[in-house]
Amino acid sequence: MANNWLERTELLLGQESVKKLSNKHVLVIGLGGVGAYAAEQICRAGVGKITIADGDIIQPSNINRQLPALHSTIGKPKAETLGKRLKDINPNIELTIIQEYLRDERLTQLLSNNFDYVVDAIDTLSPKVFLIHDAIKFGHKVVSSMGSGGKLDPTQVKISDISESYGCPLARILRKRLHRLGIREGFKVVYSAEKVPEHAMKPCEGEPNKKTTIGTISYMPPLFGCMIASVVIRDLLA
Repeated sequence: MANNWLERTELLLGQESVKKLSNKHVLVIGLGGVGAYAAEQICRAGVGKITIADGDIIQPSNINRQLPALHSTIGKPKAETLGKRLKDINPNIELTIIQEYLRDERLTQLLSNNFDYVVDAIDTLSPKVFLIHDAIKFGHKVVSSMGSGGKLDPTQVKISDISESYGCPLARILRKRLHRLGIREGFKVVYSAEKVPEHAMKPCEGEPNKKTTIGTISYMPPLFGCMIASVVIRDLLA
C-alpha cells in the first residue's frame, strides 16, 4: 500500500504488536448492530484475517443502528455489503464472507478451523448457545454480546466473565443453558444490567428463536461492538 494507514496504531502499540495482529484470524458471527461494528473495529486495528458470517439481508428497520444499513443498501446481503466495506478499509485483508445462517453441522465444521478469537454477536438464543459451546469445545477464545436492546445508559455497559455477569435477562438464560452443557465460566461477555422498560418490548412474530422485539437506540449496539473489539484486540496482544 502506498501509505501507512496503520501509522497511528503503530504509534500506540508498537511495530511488533501491529505485526502480531496482522497474523491473527478472527471469526465474527452475526453482523447486526453489534457484530458489524465489532468486525470493522477489528479490521481497522489491523487484524490480517477475518471471517464474517450472517445470512440476513438489510431491512429498513436496521437503519437506526446497523453499520451497513443505508437506504441504498436495503435488500442487500449484510455479509457481502460489510465485506466490501472491510476490503475498502484494508485491501490486503484476507477476508472470508459467509452469507448464510450457520447451524448444527455447518457451524461445527467452521469452528473446526483455526481461529485466534471468535466473536458471538448472534441475537437469538439457541444458535448462540450452540456457537459458544462448540467454540469452547474446539479451544477457541470467545467473547459474546448480550442484549443491547432497551438500554440507554452507556455507563452501565460492562465486560466480565460470563460467571460474573448480572442483571441482564439474556445473560441469565444463557448461563442456565450453558450450565446444562457443563460450561459455567471461561469466556467474556459484554452486557448491561440496565433494566429494559416494559413499553420497549413487543411480541415477535415469525422468528422461532426470538420471542420479543425490543426497541433500540442508535449508539448502544455500536458501543457493545466497540467493547467487543477491545476485548479481542487486547487479548490478542496480551
